[in-house]
Amino acid sequence: MTEQTEGTAPVHEVETAERADAEPVLRTPQPPNGERPRRRGPGPFLLIVAPALVALIGVSGYLALTDGLSPVLSQGSDPAPTDISNVDASYVPWLRKATADCTVVTPAVLAAQIDQVSGWSDDSASLSQQGIARFTDAQWRTWGRDADANGRSSPHDPVDAIMALGRQDCSLAKKVTALRTEGTVNGDLTDLTLAAYAVGTDTVAKAGRVSGSARTFVDGVKGRRPQYDALVRRTPEDTGGQNASTILSPPVTTLTVTSPFGSRKHPLTGVTKLHTGVDFGAPKGAQVSAARDGRVEFAGMTTAYGLRVVIDHGTIEGKRLETTYSHLSALQVTVGQSVTAGSPVGLVGSTGLSTGPHLHFEVLLDGQYMDPVPWLSPAH
Repeated sequence: MTEQTEGTAPVHEVETAERADAEPVLRTPQPPNGERPRRRGPGPFLLIVAPALVALIGVSGYLALTDGLSPVLSQGSDPAPTDISNVDASYVPWLRKATADCTVVTPAVLAAQIDQVSGWSDDSASLSQQGIARFTDAQWRTWGRDADANGRSSPHDPVDAIMALGRQDCSLAKKVTALRTEGTVNGDLTDLTLAAYAVGTDTVAKAGRVSGSARTFVDGVKGRRPQYDALVRRTPEDTGGQNASTILSPPVTTLTVTSPFGSRKHPLTGVTKLHTGVDFGAPKGAQVSAARDGRVEFAGMTTAYGLRVVIDHGTIEGKRLETTYSHLSALQVTVGQSVTAGSPVGLVGSTGLSTGPHLHFEVLLDGQYMDPVPWLSPAH
C-alpha cells in the first residue's frame, strides 16, 4: 500500500494489465465521490526550505573553490602562515641593535621570544608582568633604561622593552657560555640561554642541559623563529661588519631627542600619524652637518618642513640611503653639490610647521622611513 506525503502530489498506483506481455498501466486513483482531484501546489518545504538549501550549497561550493571559507574549514593538513603584521617595522633596527653585541641571541630569536611570551601584545592578565617582554618591577630595575631617549624608562615602551630584553638575554648567554666552557652544561648555547631565561641559570646548571621544565618554552621560541628570519635579516646598514650605530655621523653636536620616531599627535595640526624622523633639540643657529658622504638632492623651502636639505648617499648593497635635514634657518649647500660626512649643510632653525628651534632628521632606506637613532648612537 502506498502512502501519500503531505504537501506533495498523489502517488500513482501501478496496475498490471491482464496480458502478461502488456506494459504496466498507470491509473490515477479517483476520489470516492467521483470528483476529479484537485492539484495541490508546492508545500512549505519546496517554497522555503528547498531554495534555501540550494542557495547554501551553491555558495559553499563557490567559496570552497575560491578559498573563501574560513581557514579552519578550508585548510588541509598545512596550517595557514602566521601573521606577523602586528610587529611594527620600526622595531626592526632595535631588534638588531639589542643583539649587536651578542652572537648567541639573534634578532630573529629575540623577536620570536617576545612573540612567545606576549604575542607582541602589551596587555597582560598579570599585574606583576608588564609590557611586550613581561618584565616584573624587580627585573625592570635591573635591565630597564630609556633606550629611545624619550624622557622615560618604561616596560610599556616597546623600544625600551626590546633593548632591556636584549641586555638580559646577552647576560644570560655569557653565563651559560661560561658554564658550558667549564663542562657544567652541554647543549646549544641559544637553547641554554632561552632555558635560563625561562627557569633560571641555577636550574639549567643543576640539570646540566635544557631542563624538562624549560623544554616547552625553548621549543616554542624555536618554532616561531623562522617567520622572523626574513623580517629582521641584516640589511645594508650592517654592511662590512658595521652595525647601524656606526654608519652615520651625528648631524648636530648634541643628540638630545625632543620628539622620537614613531606615531604621535602633531603639536600644531593635532593629527596623529607617523613622526617620520627624530627631533633633536638645539639652539637657533647651531651647525647642522651631513651625516655621510653624498650628493645634495634637494635644498630649498617647503611648506611643512621649512628650509630642508635632502642628501642622497648612494646605495649600500643595492639599497638607496638618504638623509634629510629640516626646519633650518639657513642653507649652506645647493642642489647637485657633493658633501662629505661632517661638512656643513645648514643652521638649526624653526621654519615651516615648527614650535621652536630644532632639527628634524630623517633616514630613508629604499624610500622607507627608518628610526634614525639606531643609525647614529652607540648601544645604550
